[in-house]
Amino acid sequence: MKSIVTLTPNPAIDGSCDAPIVRPTHKIRTTNMRYDPGGGGINVARVVKRMGGNVRAVYLAGGATGGVLDSLLDRDGIERMRLGIADHTRISQAVHETETGLEYRFVPEGPLVSDSEWQGCLDAMAGIACDYLVLSGSLPRNVPADFYARIVETARGRDCRIILDTSGPALRTTLAGGGIYLVKPSRGELEQYAGHPLADDDVLADAALQIVRSGLADHVAVTLGHLGALLVSAEGEMRLPAIEVEVRSAVGAGDSFLGAATFALAAGQSIEQAFRLGLAAGTAAVMSPGTGLCQSADVERLLGEIRP
Repeated sequence: MKSIVTLTPNPAIDGSCDAPIVRPTHKIRTTNMRYDPGGGGINVARVVKRMGGNVRAVYLAGGATGGVLDSLLDRDGIERMRLGIADHTRISQAVHETETGLEYRFVPEGPLVSDSEWQGCLDAMAGIACDYLVLSGSLPRNVPADFYARIVETARGRDCRIILDTSGPALRTTLAGGGIYLVKPSRGELEQYAGHPLADDDVLADAALQIVRSGLADHVAVTLGHLGALLVSAEGEMRLPAIEVEVRSAVGAGDSFLGAATFALAAGQSIEQAFRLGLAAGTAAVMSPGTGLCQSADVERLLGEIRP
């Protein structure tokens, strides 16, 4: 099993709960409260750990809530490297409205990170060796859009495959520098990158293929929610339909997809096998309430349901 490191510049303490109905002014009484460590790369690390992989989570955290995030990662047995900042780590909240089945998600923008703090992260990452480096999640305030691109540049020349999952200017700037092994946008993120709607399957596939043909990434995996997922490489494309399950929460589905896919790659499986495992894990995640992510037993069962 090859080594995996995940980087999460903007982690979160993810809270989730149930409420009968969400409405203004009135107190909303909640039940089934739980807290989990969150943020893109941290969620990927949680999934890799559950699948039995070798993973270490690197993240920026601080303030009164930074220690809480540390304790949640320790609870889950995640090997970690915390890079301290002065501002508070964010707390997100997902509320499941039991009367309607709707889910409300409240996601803060994140802490204000000083120039010296994000530069210190770049310096730390330059000294980290691994086989797969996952750069995942949004960037907190004051961190430049080319932050991930700078990390990719420092990794050049090392035997390290870069996996990217972000959005907006960070996605555009990082892809522009090339050197990405796998990038995983959602349909909406790919449309934002392309600058126009991707109205049908052929247009969607062509947008992903342009990234590959331009030499920006070797593989593009587009998650499509209830429509399944698309994998585009120089060798061609692969489409997988969604697996029909009861949806309990959309939190962490994309991170579960990426975590399982990265685990499979680190275990020596092909990109196609990794893509299948990723779809099974993303589907398993929507079956779990709140911030629970996927469970390995569900992933293995759902993998058998994917059509060849």
